[in-house]
Amino acid sequence: MTEPLDDAALLAAELLAQRWLPRRHPRVRRALVDAELWQSVQDRLGRIGLRLIDNIHADYVSVALLRDAETAVFGEAGLSANNNLDLPRDAVSLLVVLWSMIVLPKRERQAARAASAEGESQEELFRNDRPMPSAAEVSPEVSYRALLADFGAQLGRKTRLDTNLKRLEAHGFIVRRGDVIAEGPLLDLLLDYDTLAPRILDGTLGDVLARTRQEKN
Repeated sequence: MTEPLDDAALLAAELLAQRWLPRRHPRVRRALVDAELWQSVQDRLGRIGLRLIDNIHADYVSVALLRDAETAVFGEAGLSANNNLDLPRDAVSLLVVLWSMIVLPKRERQAARAASAEGESQEELFRNDRPMPSAAEVSPEVSYRALLADFGAQLGRKTRLDTNLKRLEAHGFIVRRGDVIAEGPLLDLLLDYDTLAPRILDGTLGDVLARTRQEKN
């Protein structure tokens, strides 16, 4: 007789089946506060070369390859590529632009609101488990028409832009609601903020984004 699956096995199985789960999911919520359950899930995933990834700035958790498994899975050529999802170069460029337009300002808003909430609760005996505002509360949305007008020429114009937006949506980086492009479950999970943010803010794209914001104000 097969023994029933425990919460760690069920959570690992759901992550493999769904690719990502919201932080409000019952088993995810428990794992985020139960260190033993969290480690048990990591141990289960680690046996098949995966790891559980979480980011307090994101509203979802997901899985990714362990560093030791990347070479075996992708090979040296794959690790040297600009991405492991077979995205064309203009799709990667679009992903970076959208990440910059959505995640960078979202992180600023989250930090500002968290600092404000912390100041207001200094005299409280009990504080919230997660004072960081959710991504859904503060994540900016990008207008498709504005994206096309501002970056269409650099990103292949309308046909290529539409094709690559579909690719990014299929991979979970963005969601689209008509003319609106919003943060997807993986946009702030799979891209390394600490590596990417300084390169953008200190580079040419940072200047372009700054000019775009000024023109709209």
